Amino acid sequence: MDHPIVETSTSRRQLSTLERNKKLKILVVDDEPDNLDLLYRTFRRDFNVLKADSGVNALKVLATEGEVAVIISDQRMPEMKGTEFLSKTLPQFPDTVRIILTGFTDIEDLVEAINAGQVYKYITKPWDPGELKAVVQRAAETYGLLKQRTEELRRANAQMALLTVLVQVTQAAQTLEETLTPIATVFSESFTADSCTLQLIQDNQLVATQGFYSRGGSLENWLDQDPLTSEAIATGEMQVSLDVPKDAKLADVRHYQDTGVQAHLVIPITYRNHQLGILSLQWLQPCSLREDELSIIRLSAELVAIALTSSGYKLAKI
Repeated sequence: MDHPIVETSTSRRQLSTLERNKKLKILVVDDEPDNLDLLYRTFRRDFNVLKADSGVNALKVLATEGEVAVIISDQRMPEMKGTEFLSKTLPQFPDTVRIILTGFTDIEDLVEAINAGQVYKYITKPWDPGELKAVVQRAAETYGLLKQRTEELRRANAQMALLTVLVQVTQAAQTLEETLTPIATVFSESFTADSCTLQLIQDNQLVATQGFYSRGGSLENWLDQDPLTSEAIATGEMQVSLDVPKDAKLADVRHYQDTGVQAHLVIPITYRNHQLGILSLQWLQPCSLREDELSIIRLSAELVAIALTSSGYKLAKI
């Protein structure tokens, strides 16, 4: 049974707009100050531009800032050639798109770098700003596609791992209680939550039987006092607050303040219109969940319902 998604903080449309408007990070690398400044000014309106005056310093920038969408690097630099620098970024940032600027005919270096997948395109100096902008825009779009495919693969693997655990738990567990904690654990790991609680319901009320997982091991179960949980049970609908401190309904709730939970998702576990339990995912930082991720969580919850009924849950009583 599909239930509509209810968000108690920022709307999905607002989140999508924020994601679209967020500027991608690019890194420009050149040992000539004038060229570095020109590259910065060329792209600062469309991208969040980081800059470095050498390959060594560029690696330090990446170590601090993390992954960028595009790297634009000069080829001829002291200490480290552009192709050498780019090769060092490949293992940690495989999705980053790399562009080389060269004023020389270093054909062997460039061909080797391109064949090794280190360079997306090379541009000869002096470059045409309009042409370079078009190349970088295409590179950014390529990065977006690569990240999308990588994320799709990650989600598919997470879903497969979750399904595998559900099948294993269903086959191996001798009692219903033995299924709960393994399920909570794999949900937390699959969706990078800091904690997860799977708690059973009887007569629309939470009961003591539960499975609980926490990365830090210090969070407690307070779902019986939680407004989101009460709403999920009452409506049978998923409840989501992605930024609790900014959520007027939750900001003053004591257990959120005490535990530090800043994002919370609660979804009913339902089988044939009968609520079996509640699944609670909690994060210690504000969270950004896309519509497709919420759909995966909802589908996974349906698998949990099947696993619970297969493990001895009785519709009339626990």
